[in-house]
Parts: sequence; structure tokens; C-alpha cells
Amino acid sequence: MRKADRDLLSLALMDARNHTLQLFGQYQNALQGAGFAVPLLATLNPPLWELGHVGWFQERWIGRNLQRTLGTRCDPAQARMASIEPNADRWWDSDHVAHDTRWTLDLPDMGSCRAYLLDTLESTLELLEKASSDDDALYFYRLCLFHEDMHGEAFAYMAQALGLPLDRPFQAAFTPAPMTLREPLLIPAMTWQMGSATGPGSGFAFDNEKAPHPISVPEFEIDAQAVSWGQYVEFVGDGGYDREALWHPAGWLWLQGLAAGEGRRGPRYVEQIGRSGGAVIQNRFGHAMRMLGNQPAMHMSWWEADAWCRWAGRRLPAEVEWEVAAHRAAHRGFRWGDVWEWMGTTFRAYPGFAPDPYQTYSQPWFGSHKVLRGASLATRARMKHPNYRNFYLPERDDIFCGFRSCAL
Repeated sequence: MRKADRDLLSLALMDARNHTLQLFGQYQNALQGAGFAVPLLATLNPPLWELGHVGWFQERWIGRNLQRTLGTRCDPAQARMASIEPNADRWWDSDHVAHDTRWTLDLPDMGSCRAYLLDTLESTLELLEKASSDDDALYFYRLCLFHEDMHGEAFAYMAQALGLPLDRPFQAAFTPAPMTLREPLLIPAMTWQMGSATGPGSGFAFDNEKAPHPISVPEFEIDAQAVSWGQYVEFVGDGGYDREALWHPAGWLWLQGLAAGEGRRGPRYVEQIGRSGGAVIQNRFGHAMRMLGNQPAMHMSWWEADAWCRWAGRRLPAEVEWEVAAHRAAHRGFRWGDVWEWMGTTFRAYPGFAPDPYQTYSQPWFGSHKVLRGASLATRARMKHPNYRNFYLPERDDIFCGFRSCAL
């Protein structure tokens, strides 16, 4: 999809909008009677704000962007055309509408938000039909497609945080599948070209994947799959949540805050965890479900992943190790895509980095966030790419995240 032509992009953009509206239908079923009210939490957005923002972003970078044909050479500070919704910037501009103020906005109702999404998509498809076929001309269409897919996943993990019951197809799609547990893989030393290619014909790449650069990678051993519940419950059973020596000092402070507030001694959404057969009861979209020992352990913060690795005498992978394994060891059983996987590395710019026109996508978060690689059960298939860098603060555990480990 990073090299999708106009016809494929047209179909994908329609599919993304349908998926957004279908997911929002789950919120409508559960929350419409309460006016879509949700608690003010740092990890949530009001559902109507989230919905409108998807349409606003697409209209901002395509319909209102007079330099949309220039691709990454577009000037983000240029004057833009007016929105079809006079209040769009006041409501949905994420760079200027502070998170906590989104609960007090005079947002339009559900019908108006849906109409805005349909109108902006219609405009996008009309412009796409007339666009050239080179990477610059299609850059913003690809960006807006992937942006909407990201917010589709956000709708999914916010539904999990709110405990919203989902229709059966969504519940099944967002349930982790059992894994075939394989022995760790030994990856030989090599020089790896890290990052995504650039230049004519290379297709789309996010700015934090650029620019490509060689890295010398020593031999390493990496798990063939994410850490399973069966492996994680051993850590819990061995007092992992009570042993300060296993935790990064900042992680221990984070854990003590949760223990004092929630009494937590396990991963997020877990109601019961024990050693017998790897028994784990985790709340999944408002329903308590027994997780299997060979399912990927999920909803761990970076602090928990790091503590498990210390307990096991292992470590989290470096980004380059994960990327090498994803590209080179899939035929040997390297499995990814079940959960977003925490890396041992902090989110930083690659050498030669320059922000793309969407300047607040990566640059503000360098140095403070941790990297996650792979994809989750809620990630659209077209988003999955071995070079994609996701990034969150180390305490985030509401996303569909887990981890794997490497030998010391």
C-alpha cells in the first residue's frame, strides 16, 4: 500500500472510512443514550472529537492544501483554503486544541460529524481521480489513509479502555490467536541498512523512518514470538510485582502509584492471574475472558516488559535487531503482528532526519517516548510494515502491546 496507485488508493480510502464509521457504530450502540460522554482521561478522546478529527485531517492535507501535489516539499505554513465546516479548525486541530479542552467543545452532533466525513471523502476522491501518478502527487493521499487507519486502531483500544461491548465480528477480530511456541532464533552478524528507502519510485515512508543508514549488527538471539501469558505468569508467581530490584527506578515509582491507587499487581485489565496452567482472566471489551497460556501477553507497559526481562535474565530487543529479524527470519518462524512490541531503545531521529510537512508527527516525541515495532490484532493489514516505528510513553499499557526478548 505504500506504493498504491490511484485506483487502489481510492478503494482503500473508502474502506478506511467505512471501517471508521463501523467502529464508531459500536460507540453509538453503547454511548448514544449518554450523549457519547466518556471520562476525561489522558489516553482517551471524546468519540465525536475523534470522529471529526479524522475528516479534518484529510481535508486539511488534501482538500484545503494548495500544495498537495508537492508531497514532502509542501510548505506546512502555507495559507490554506477554507474548510467546508467553518468551525473545523476550532474543533479538530489537534496541534492547537489542547487535549483536556476537547471535553468542553460545542462539538456537532453525530449526524453532522458523519456528514462531514462523507463530504470530505467525496472531495478527496474527486481530487485523487485527477491527480498525477508519481509519489509526490500521491503522498498526502497515502498519508491520510494511514492516519485514518491509526485512528481506527485508536477507536479499538479506546473501546477496550471503556469496556464497550463489541459486536461479534469485532470481538473475534480483536481477540489474540494462540501461538505456536518456537525456540529463540540465532541471527548472524551483519551490516544492516536501517530505515526506509527514499527517492523517486520508493513510495511512501514516514519521516521517522528516514534516512536509510548502515548499522553493524553483532550476532544476537531473539525470541521467535512475543512473550506468552504462560511465560508472564511465572514472573507474577515469583513475586515480580513485589521485587524492587527487578524494576527500573522510574518503573518502580510508576508501579507503586498504581498499587496505591488501584491495588494493581498485574497487567492492565487483568482480573485474575495465577500459575496453575497459566490461568489469566483479562477483561476484553467489557467481558471477562480466560486467556490461554500460548496467547501473547498483552497490555504491559514498557516498565513491565523491562522488569520481566530482568527477571528472566534477558533484555528487550534493539530496534535494528527486531527489524533484521522481521526481514530476514520470517521463513525461520519469526512471528510478528499479534501485539505491538516494546523495544529497548528510546524513540530518536535517524541520522539525516528532517520532518515531513506533518511536522508534529514525530519530532516532538523524540527522547521521551519508547519505540514499539510490529503491529497488533487491531492494526489494518495495509499498515503492517517491518520498518514502521510506533512510539508511546513507557507507562502506556492501554494499547494492544506486549514484547519479546533477546539474550544478554
